[in-house]
Amino acid sequence: MTDLDMPRRSSVPVGPDTSEPTRRGLSRRRALGLTGSAALVAGAATWAGKVLLPEQVAEAAGAPPDLYLAGTDGWIHLPEDPAIPPFHPDPIGRDIGPGKTTYIFGFRNVTGMSTAQRLAQKYHAQHSAPMFWVDEYDGNPANEFRVQLTNLGLQLRPDLFDAHTLHWHGFRNVIPFFDGEPSGSISVRAGGEFTYVYRPRDPGTYMFHCHVEDVEHVHMGMTGMVFVRPRQNGTSKTHDGRTYTKFLYNDGDGSTGYDREFAMFLSEVWAEAHWADAHIQLPEWSDYRADFALLNGRVYPDTLEANGPGVNPFDVEPGRTFAADGNLIAPAGREDLKHQPISSLVNCVAGERIALRFANLGFRESAMTITGMRMRVVGRDATPMRGRTSATTEHDGADTSYETDTLNIGPGESYDVLVTAPPKTGSGAYDTYFLYNRSFSRSDNLAAGGFGGQATQIRVYAAGAGAPAPQAFPNDWGFSA
Repeated sequence: MTDLDMPRRSSVPVGPDTSEPTRRGLSRRRALGLTGSAALVAGAATWAGKVLLPEQVAEAAGAPPDLYLAGTDGWIHLPEDPAIPPFHPDPIGRDIGPGKTTYIFGFRNVTGMSTAQRLAQKYHAQHSAPMFWVDEYDGNPANEFRVQLTNLGLQLRPDLFDAHTLHWHGFRNVIPFFDGEPSGSISVRAGGEFTYVYRPRDPGTYMFHCHVEDVEHVHMGMTGMVFVRPRQNGTSKTHDGRTYTKFLYNDGDGSTGYDREFAMFLSEVWAEAHWADAHIQLPEWSDYRADFALLNGRVYPDTLEANGPGVNPFDVEPGRTFAADGNLIAPAGREDLKHQPISSLVNCVAGERIALRFANLGFRESAMTITGMRMRVVGRDATPMRGRTSATTEHDGADTSYETDTLNIGPGESYDVLVTAPPKTGSGAYDTYFLYNRSFSRSDNLAAGGFGGQATQIRVYAAGAGAPAPQAFPNDWGFSA
């Protein structure tokens, strides 16, 4: 059982947030956990002081963050036709902006913003959340990775005083203080902030999510991807006649080397649940039905549209990657996708090796396949498919990677996959291959006649003029948008 299977109905923060623990009246969210929460708060001061706040941790948390995220609510675009009355499209969205159909909770990247710009991002959540990446920890405390989280509150639902956390799903070496599971660490109340400190020692693909009211907050969109780059990066290793400097794991021989990488984050929308949160109703979660299956926060064919300018979380500049007021800048010609900035389109050159990082934070299994290409699975749940011959060697032992044409991904799982782009054969500018979820009954708009789910394209160009440039960051197209 994963932590996503275990809803917790109490979200009282514990420990030294920037102010006192969240206080509010009895509500539908607190009733089931009131007794346990009271006991927890009663003993929090002594326990938190002696166990969760050693001096070195307190000092580390006070250092400048590498990434600054904000939790809030907002609206995204999903296909309006066919409709799912009365839940989709939500009529409230028409007053928010063009094409806004679906209410969400989510995160925003507010790194580099002024206080005024940051506070103005309330009601401007994005889905999926800003993905980010870190280097494997090298033992130097100065190179710890810090994520600061602030809770801007919910604009449409000021009656909900939900706290938020950042739980790095699958992270092996976090101490409880920074884990983000609210009963054993810190919850960030509305108006508060907290800094998470990480020493990432295990390369691979992970995901993160809010762990307060986790069934609801995960489904509402407080989810994203994070990956750890191996210390082997930057070295040159030759494998199968090609030399690589970027790798998925510390393989020792270049077997996980790649030329380009693309994150593929799988999530879902049950229209009734999103409508219910917008209209002060309570959905019956046992009736769960995924009306839409999303890839990087969009459904096909919107998955093929350009990235928004703010996709790289470490490249932030007013007016270029975010607007003067701090809001996201929409992909060209698609104002309705402003808060869904991450494209899923794969552009590559014939002969290149492509790393696809899959992560699933929906509640149902997906079956991702590529027409005309085989996928080699080299990692699962941030664990390389290869053993070690000793504790001091790289992953140079038994090779357990495998090839497949369909990747079955359960909830809470991640996979690292390599595909090699075949020679270009067509007469057009590129050859097209389809990457999609074969579970159509789970991936389409399930309204009668609906289509649009977890699907995108892989476009293979010939080398030379007209080919995509080398990537500057993950999911970079290689072309100017």
